[in-house]
Amino acid sequence: MIKLAIDSVRLVTKGSLAYYIWMAFLTLVLVAAVPSLVAQVTDGLIITGMSDSVSWGFYIANFTFLVGLAAGAVMLVIPAYAFKNKAAKDVVLLGELLAISALIMCLLFIVADMGRPDRMLHMMPPFGIFNWPTSMLTWDVIVLNGYLAINIFVCAYLILSKYFGLKANPKIYMPVVFLSIFWAFSIHTVTAFLYAGLAGRPFWNEALVAPKFIATAFAAGPAFIAVALQVVDKAFKFGIPREVYRLLGLIVFISLSIALFFTGSEIFTALYGNASDSKHLLYTMHGFKGAHGLVLFHEVSLIMNLIGFFILLIPKLRNHMGWFTFACIMIFVGIWIEKGMGFVIPGFIPNPLGEIQEFLPTGRELMISAAVWATGLMIYTLMLKVAVPILKGEIGRTRK
Repeated sequence: MIKLAIDSVRLVTKGSLAYYIWMAFLTLVLVAAVPSLVAQVTDGLIITGMSDSVSWGFYIANFTFLVGLAAGAVMLVIPAYAFKNKAAKDVVLLGELLAISALIMCLLFIVADMGRPDRMLHMMPPFGIFNWPTSMLTWDVIVLNGYLAINIFVCAYLILSKYFGLKANPKIYMPVVFLSIFWAFSIHTVTAFLYAGLAGRPFWNEALVAPKFIATAFAAGPAFIAVALQVVDKAFKFGIPREVYRLLGLIVFISLSIALFFTGSEIFTALYGNASDSKHLLYTMHGFKGAHGLVLFHEVSLIMNLIGFFILLIPKLRNHMGWFTFACIMIFVGIWIEKGMGFVIPGFIPNPLGEIQEFLPTGRELMISAAVWATGLMIYTLMLKVAVPILKGEIGRTRK
């Protein structure tokens, strides 16, 4: 283990110029966010754009999206282990490492939304009350931390087995792998139920929330993985088979198709049915009572997802790496906007009294959010710097 620690330190402290620039950039973001973090701890959530009417803002929006990103990593696990796809199995650990990073960011965004880290004690016995099993929030805490533990165990076991030249025992890790498949569905389903169970919020209080969450998660997650794998392939010369990208492209296309169908159903219900509880969706689509704060976000999100959809629809474009990468980026960003400014925020506007108080994140709120993303991306980068050479057999007892 000492040798592993020494090798790990050596790997993360050495790299190309691009690696140093990337890590310096992430560090700069973290340093730049310190004044905003201090201001939030001392002054409270007043520094954000949240209010009495909009009590969940940019932090929870990012949290909701990242839960889906973590769940989406399972779309490499299923073909790799359930269907024994060799190409997917060669890179499945890179997806599971992404899930670990995404889950860490999820937890950090929850801490950020609390205002101060010490407030976590309110739900930790014996200092506070956990409210299990009646509270959906406690269920969310359980499934998120459980999924994090599952992915850490699988990744650590397989990577350490490779490093020490040992044959991984399927009887040890395969049951946990199949548990992770079930658990991946549960984390985003429980998060969806956290919204759908709020009867006082008609925009969220519908059965379609959970299926749409799953569909968008299985589009955004593989889309990010497809782009990340290209970076890994170029940086580490990993030799990722083209079949992996074709598989991910198909998964993204099918998942996005389902998500867009759900979106179309919601729009039809709001416009044609003229339902009284559709004012939240109408507000995001073309404004309500003179307020138009989220219309641009809704339009940009829908356009980006449609562009990505039509690129993946055409086989010639889907098989072209440049167009494929562009489509994945468009879909990833489009779903990120949709999950936040298109789903979380509209649930509060208008409020139950019919009043409209619009929301936009403040500069400090954006800086703290950027710091959380920088932390997650830094963790993912460092894990890749150690894991990829081990998987390739360049360090450890398997060294060639």
